[in-house]
Amino acid sequence: MSQPGEERVALVTGGSRGIGRAVVEALAEEGWQVFFCSRHASSVAQAVAALSGRFGERVTGEAVDVRESAEVEAFVRQVEAWAGRIDCLVNNAGLGLFGPVDQLSATSWREVIGTNLDGCFYFLRAVAPGMRRRGGGFIFNIGSLAARNPFAGGAAYNASKFGLLGLSEAAMLDLRKDGVKVAAILPGSVATEFGHPKPGERDWMLQPVDVARTVMDLLRYPDRALPSVVELRPTRPPKP
Repeated sequence: MSQPGEERVALVTGGSRGIGRAVVEALAEEGWQVFFCSRHASSVAQAVAALSGRFGERVTGEAVDVRESAEVEAFVRQVEAWAGRIDCLVNNAGLGLFGPVDQLSATSWREVIGTNLDGCFYFLRAVAPGMRRRGGGFIFNIGSLAARNPFAGGAAYNASKFGLLGLSEAAMLDLRKDGVKVAAILPGSVATEFGHPKPGERDWMLQPVDVARTVMDLLRYPDRALPSVVELRPTRPPKP
């Protein structure tokens, strides 16, 4: 873990907008050096331009396709070479493609599983050895309440989030004795472009900052305690 005077380094996937962007900002506001990635170079450039005025070089972005293990490995090695460490990984990159299971294309299935599950595994596998060597670190997997609540039309999305929860819990058991804390954060409806909220829905939905605050709260948790799964719900959803 970081020693007094050492800079804390975080890596956030899907960090150009939505929940990931809120996490990037929350970490940078507390003095972390933050590296984030997004699939599209244009999204990365826009986010870096918007954030540089507030945080300068404390925030850096890179275009990475999380579905490609070679790109993930190269990005992690690049961050470790530049910063010398990664203290926190936030696996946030996500995708939702929906439809009845018998109408879901194989391409859509692979894209959702590749982004939501494979990508998290690739990043977790890439950062864990360094964290183990340094004696600690934090890995947060941003899942969804869809990890526990299947819904019609959600075959690929539900499968990816059920899988991510299982991956997170198994990784927690693998890594905790080396001081690496792994936690799954499962938010309900969040007001982002991902969910395409209708007019008025944003008033009751969770906000990206709510998820970011959960990440920051878990970073401050006493070292002896490990909340491994956190479910986060809107307080007052509309009545059925």
